[in-house]
Amino acid sequence: MKDTYLSARLLEERLIRLVIFSSSSFDRNLGAKLIVDLDKEIPLTPSKITSIQATMLVDFRFDEDIELGHSYTIAIPSFGEVPLDVSEATLFPSFDEKYSYDGDDLGATYTKEKTTWNVWAPLASSVILIVKRANEDTFHYKKMTRSEKGVYRLTLEGDYEKAAYRYWVVNNEKIKVVADPYAKSSYANGKFSAVIDEKAFKYVSYRANLPVLHSSNDAVIYESNVRDLTIDKHSDIVHKGKYLGLTEKGRKTLGGHPAGLDYLKYLGITHLQLQPLQDFATVDELDPDKKYNWGYDPASYFAPEGSYSTNADDPYARVQELLDMVSALHESGIRVVLDVVYNHVYEYMTSTFELLVPNYFFRHNPWTGRLANTSGCGDDVASERPMVRKLIVDSVRHWVNFYHLDGLRFDLMGIVDVKTLLQIEEICKKRHKDFLLYGEGWNMGGDVNEPLGHMGNFRLLPNFAFFNDEYREVAKSYLSGNLDSKWHYKFVTLGSCSEYDGHHPKYLNCSQSINYVECHDNGVFFDLVSNTRHYLPVEERLEYCKLAVGGVLMSFGIPFIHAGQEIGQSKFGHDNTYNMPDEYNRFSYKLLDERWEMAHFAHDIIALRKNVRFFHHEDPKAISELVEFEDIGGGYRMYFLSESAIAPFKEFDVFVNPSDEDLVYSYSEAHSIVLASSGINYGTRLKAESVLIPKRSLLVTSLK
Repeated sequence: MKDTYLSARLLEERLIRLVIFSSSSFDRNLGAKLIVDLDKEIPLTPSKITSIQATMLVDFRFDEDIELGHSYTIAIPSFGEVPLDVSEATLFPSFDEKYSYDGDDLGATYTKEKTTWNVWAPLASSVILIVKRANEDTFHYKKMTRSEKGVYRLTLEGDYEKAAYRYWVVNNEKIKVVADPYAKSSYANGKFSAVIDEKAFKYVSYRANLPVLHSSNDAVIYESNVRDLTIDKHSDIVHKGKYLGLTEKGRKTLGGHPAGLDYLKYLGITHLQLQPLQDFATVDELDPDKKYNWGYDPASYFAPEGSYSTNADDPYARVQELLDMVSALHESGIRVVLDVVYNHVYEYMTSTFELLVPNYFFRHNPWTGRLANTSGCGDDVASERPMVRKLIVDSVRHWVNFYHLDGLRFDLMGIVDVKTLLQIEEICKKRHKDFLLYGEGWNMGGDVNEPLGHMGNFRLLPNFAFFNDEYREVAKSYLSGNLDSKWHYKFVTLGSCSEYDGHHPKYLNCSQSINYVECHDNGVFFDLVSNTRHYLPVEERLEYCKLAVGGVLMSFGIPFIHAGQEIGQSKFGHDNTYNMPDEYNRFSYKLLDERWEMAHFAHDIIALRKNVRFFHHEDPKAISELVEFEDIGGGYRMYFLSESAIAPFKEFDVFVNPSDEDLVYSYSEAHSIVLASSGINYGTRLKAESVLIPKRSLLVTSLK
């Protein structure tokens, strides 16, 4: 009918509301019928009718709950039929209790004799598996059977290894074709999920090669990206931009210095934090050089990213090559931390989650009903809902157990609820007691009445660390020459967990503090110095960069270094380079050759931190009783009060001088110079009664 529109929604378990918009007059005696599964007809009697100009609202109440899992349409003589939209059911108070499923069999479960598919789709009236075996050209359509809790199931006899599949889901009488949210791998660009045999993959364990960690403060984290570490043309890495690029031993820069895996090993880091490896949306896996992206736009929580594989259209290649990379890093004594994104997806409307179960997986504002987007990065994933929490926890379990990870870094952790994070902790700590858990604990609000994983809730998450933005901002200020920040910098140097000079603790202990001056998503330190100290020659700006690396390593807490920071790499004034070309993001091996001495200093001070155990203290009381400061001009001397705590040293001093003046400190007896950013290497045997702390430098001395 011209200018007439119908809409029907299930608003409560026993209430359907029909809305008629029409420029024509209409009879209140509608003669409406509810058609169930295209077969059964139920006459409908209005329980309430409300009309205003050109609009009529008609409520139909029922004596029993409307059962989900059926096809429903409302037919009205002279108006036609309209599908019943049941999406509101996900917000009913009873929904989670009725439909939460705790089984561990979602996804495709493979054996050589048969494969079983299980998918949770409680709103759907029908789900059909679309499947093609690896040796076939034709897709087959197989109807799945609805079972308890809205799980659809199907078992097919025969060998379905590497079969490509998707689901044809009917929600609200609309057909959507979706990938499997529990698929462990996929074909190129996630167009088809893949059946894999998890027992077919090989992993060589080198866990015995990993140094023992007595506390989180033993960690030295280095952040980078699979592509960034291997793509630069100034090295002989063969598999550039790929997982396998980080398995290659003996690779060199054009200047003959170690590259790739060997460079990471040379630095002496304990943990490599890699930007997202969960399959993401905005890079064409078949043409990964066409468009760059960091990967904070997840499309799948289980399948690995294919653009880092040598064959993105082989669902086994991406899995095996990722396992090989983890194995190679472990063999080199380096633990692997995965940067995970459980707070948002690439685009909620086209996400597998929304297409499969409309209106469930994303958080709503309780006052307006609109989708919440507190981060500005995408609609918030509703981690507090049981089946969303299950998806996240099951994903973590798979990544940690199957890929043998050693840590997780949570993107925008302040949006994920505490209960979910504690369940994740239980899984990870059960796997390895020294498993690292940390993330971005920004308090961004959140439209949910549950505690979230932000820094304000640090007491609820005692085994999680947080990126310490206070350390970042104060260190960037003081270590780039703003001497007014000295007193504040002392507080953050002590781990931000002790009362000091008017500053109050922000953590239970310093193992909750990730200390850093730069990471992937902010401007780099060299660019900051170049902006504030533009009048200095490059060589003197780089002195600040070495000082900043030294400051982070000589602080209490967990040190974090962004790849390229140690050689003063620039982003050419840009901050957020998430989708900018390789030249803004890749690690420059050409620059490494030019500034090898800076990399060597990073190697030295990492080795020093590892060897000086008293820098690994966690307890704020012990730290405050152990450490004291003495001001020297614009710099300071940090020294230790207890000989027993710093044995075999009698004295151990760290001098920090970000000023533009050389400083001198005199002792009553000669002290050994342990290390100096101004050019004295760790292990050099020099002694002096008066020591020079050059401007823009760090100096460490000791007395045994």
